[in-house]
Amino acid sequence: MSHLTKAASKFLPSEWRQANQEHYGNANAELSRSERLIAASKRLVEESDKAVQRMQQDVNKRLEQRIQDIRFWRQELNLSLENMVLEVEALLTLRTRLERALAGCSEPLDVTLQCLAERENRVGIDLVHDEVEKELKKQKEVIESVSALLQRTLEQTTEQIRLNRSMKYWLEKDLRDKFQAEQIDDHCCILSRSSAEAPPAEGGTTAPGATLTPKEWEFFSEQNVRKAEREKNNSASLRALAESLLEQTGSDLRHMQLAVEAALERRVQETKAAKQLLEDRLYKVLEEIGSLEMSMATLRAAIADKRAPLSVAQARLEVRGRRPHVELCQDDAQVQLRTEVRELSSHVQRMSETLSLSEAELQALTRRQLDLEEEIQVKAHSLYVDEVVCTRLWQSVVIHAF
Repeated sequence: MSHLTKAASKFLPSEWRQANQEHYGNANAELSRSERLIAASKRLVEESDKAVQRMQQDVNKRLEQRIQDIRFWRQELNLSLENMVLEVEALLTLRTRLERALAGCSEPLDVTLQCLAERENRVGIDLVHDEVEKELKKQKEVIESVSALLQRTLEQTTEQIRLNRSMKYWLEKDLRDKFQAEQIDDHCCILSRSSAEAPPAEGGTTAPGATLTPKEWEFFSEQNVRKAEREKNNSASLRALAESLLEQTGSDLRHMQLAVEAALERRVQETKAAKQLLEDRLYKVLEEIGSLEMSMATLRAAIADKRAPLSVAQARLEVRGRRPHVELCQDDAQVQLRTEVRELSSHVQRMSETLSLSEAELQALTRRQLDLEEEIQVKAHSLYVDEVVCTRLWQSVVIHAF
């Protein structure tokens, strides 16, 4: 209050009025500015409220559109995933059939190799490269070729299953991510001002995928769907090829089995016919040997029978050769004795020659008998190999549908 107690300088009334006017003017200016500021603040709040409402509506609309996009791609991915699951199951079933078909080729191949080995035990002229051997070797080549093709198809199927399972993994991962994204966007749509007070998660609000553009995001799922479709088409093509191969394999094996069995049957009949002809010929040879031996016995008996008359005739000639002087004439008796000796000697000589020829023929027939008996044994052995061993082996083979 010291400054109030001091003597104050005096102002003029005009100065007083001017000072009051200035204070009044300054107050009015401040009031005007304040009023304008209040009006501007009110407009700003209203504009801000409208902008917030507009932005929220726009964000909600875009969130809803985003949710629709996510749901669309989820449907596409779900469809691709269902197809991929079906393809994996179909390929697993196909792989089992291929493994069964590959195992089913082993028995016909083993029987074929066993038949070829057994038929190598044929002997003599029967060790021939006949129709049965040709069919067996063809069967061996067909089975080995089919087995190799089945093995390659089985490996391709296993690899396709791996690719499908890998594709299934990426589809499931994409679906999980989109399901989570849809839940987050659904939650964002229902957030209110009162429920939006939760602080942001630690570590910032920028996710690693935030650098992707919507086109890149859509391209990622589109690529997964396209790759899944490509693997599905590859699987379908592989299954069609494998189905055709399985059907053709069963048909080829059954056809070759029938061809081998028919060739065996024809060969057995041919061998039986040849064996029967040999047996018929052996029977005739044995009959001929018997007849020849009887003929030889008759010849020997006849030769023996002729020796006594010959000896008598020769003795008579010798005795009559002792007649004296003119009595030693060539009378009828002497001529007849000489004729008898000559004819008897001729008969004995011809019968002896015939006997020699018969003995030689008997030896030839005996050799032929041995040859025929040996050849019949060869045919019997061949029949055993073809009819008993090989035919029974093939009868035990059952070609199932794969």
